Amino acid sequence: MTRDAIDGAFSTSELSGDLGKAGQASITRVPILLYHSISGEASPYTRPYAVTPEAFREQLDCVVGSGSNTLSVSSFARAIRGEAQLPDRPVVITFDDGFLDFADVALPALLERGLAATVYVTSGFLRGRPGVAVARPFDDPMLFWSQLTELAALGVEIGGHSHSHPHLDALPRQKAWNEIVHCRDLLETELGTPVLSFAYPHGYSSSSVRRLVHEAGFQSACGVKNVLSSTHDDPFALARLTVRSDTSLDDFAAWVRGGGARTVSGRESLSTRLWRFHRRMRAVVRR
Repeated sequence: MTRDAIDGAFSTSELSGDLGKAGQASITRVPILLYHSISGEASPYTRPYAVTPEAFREQLDCVVGSGSNTLSVSSFARAIRGEAQLPDRPVVITFDDGFLDFADVALPALLERGLAATVYVTSGFLRGRPGVAVARPFDDPMLFWSQLTELAALGVEIGGHSHSHPHLDALPRQKAWNEIVHCRDLLETELGTPVLSFAYPHGYSSSSVRRLVHEAGFQSACGVKNVLSSTHDDPFALARLTVRSDTSLDDFAAWVRGGGARTVSGRESLSTRLWRFHRRMRAVVRR
């Protein structure tokens, strides 16, 4: 890995284009990193999205070495809305699903470096509450309900990720609403505090799903998109970059300094709309 890959300056620049305002607008590119499992022994289903503990620590050292400052998703959303200021060189670190290795492996490495994180948990995948669990498509161990308050006490933001991890944009409205609200209610009862952020299962949403998340009381939500977020991003469709098992350290370092990927566009691509239509039709056939 080259020295430049670690030491490059974070990109805050004047960009032209249609940003909803005439002329140029100053934006700050913000990498929102998406992790799943931090394990060298993940199940076949999870393995493509599992980062080894060694690679994870190298990546965190890259974040620290770049001079970046981490913040929660909710803190970033507040900055987008003009309610707070961003730190210099902001980076957001997120985890989806609620794997046990977040507490066992990822959290100690984050705390050792003083880095913030947001964890989006699928309420039906968590262990330790009879009558709540749903079937999972993988065998990897998940967090226990009792661990959530411990994580929150250590400064980890806990967010919702639905109850059973469906494609929300392919569900009828009422079923999507139930998935969102049931997850919210269970998490807020356990934590005793409002849960302010949500992540769409599989990264998929639609305008109607985003409205449901807003109506449920969430103040921000993450998709995927695999592009850089920015201060012009939609707080209910925040773009993230998936850190996979095969993500190179050079690519990761480029993301951290605000490069190596496109910046989010406000327009939904034709391929995204066609893929949603295909998944909806497939869901109708299965029902």
